[in-house]
Amino acid sequence: MQSRSTPTPTSPLRAAVVGTGAIVSGSHLPALRADADRVELVAAVDVDATRLAEFQKLAGDGVTGYQDLTAMLEAERPDLVLIGTPPALHQQQTLAALKSGAWALCEKPLTLSLAEYDELAAAEEATGAYASVVFQHRYGSGAVHARDLIRSGTLGTPRVAHCQTTWHRDAAYFAVPWRGRWASEGGGPTMGHGIHQYDLLLHLLGDWTEIRAMAARLVHDTESEDVSTALVRFDNGALATVVNSVLSPDEVSRIRIDCDRATVELTHLYGHSNTDWTYTPAPGATSIPPPATDTPSSHTAQLGALLDAHDQGVRPPGSGPEARRTLEFAAALYKSAFTGETVRAGEIAPGDPYYSAMHGNHPEWSPK
Repeated sequence: MQSRSTPTPTSPLRAAVVGTGAIVSGSHLPALRADADRVELVAAVDVDATRLAEFQKLAGDGVTGYQDLTAMLEAERPDLVLIGTPPALHQQQTLAALKSGAWALCEKPLTLSLAEYDELAAAEEATGAYASVVFQHRYGSGAVHARDLIRSGTLGTPRVAHCQTTWHRDAAYFAVPWRGRWASEGGGPTMGHGIHQYDLLLHLLGDWTEIRAMAARLVHDTESEDVSTALVRFDNGALATVVNSVLSPDEVSRIRIDCDRATVELTHLYGHSNTDWTYTPAPGATSIPPPATDTPSSHTAQLGALLDAHDQGVRPPGSGPEARRTLEFAAALYKSAFTGETVRAGEIAPGDPYYSAMHGNHPEWSPK
């Protein structure tokens, strides 16, 4: 089925949410409200009837509740489906949305493997609909400004970069049954936490070419890692370090890129505004002016970009090859960490065990 034609400005997109927990009520619902002139929430899906009823009260009149995704898609025929369920459900729910003709915006990770991702890509081709993954840090004005400066050459050639997600999660956090397990979360902090920062690093620096990595399970009783580190070479020649941890009492999210004419640095935790970005000019270089406006990174900013793409009838940002590149980075990091080998971009293909599962069926890391 082909994607629906673009609605007129007087006909908002019909949207539905799948999952009504904290991420949907706290982030997706405010984003929908911020663009209420362009998108209307008409339905919500949740297997928990009590939670669904609570969300309907929060969302207001006109939101029909369903406990079954298929029933909702058949009855409502939404133009856009926003997915905020646990990771193991993402691929199949996104696939169902695409096959119904709707665009999808799904929380990370969009899929738990490259094989699953390529199945979604085939569904996009067949339906004409698109699936985007929520990487909201790309969409703040600070990130847009930094990318423009780097890509235009204003800062000179990127040389050295650091990407750090050092967070803290206790045993109670991993007591939630689906966390820390390959089949239900897809991995540890490499997939569930640090992916936001290194997605932004890739967004700023472009294609990566090779990874050498390590991972360990140092504290938590999980199937997956609780810390990983990587050395990365980019196509432009830059070298980077990437750290993903849930063992760090002093929590911070940080990206630093040293270019010929300036160092650009972002320091925040779960979201950034212009004040979280700093530029240090090289000796003799001119200072860098700030962005003209201050738009914080948020689901609201990303949803606006997706709606713009829908209005224009073009692929939305955060989808297609861009989204696959970030997932391939995760798979390559795991493969390098578990095998001790350098992994190059493009080498994980059908037939490679790391194509179908992030653990690659490695005997020390495969599911228990």
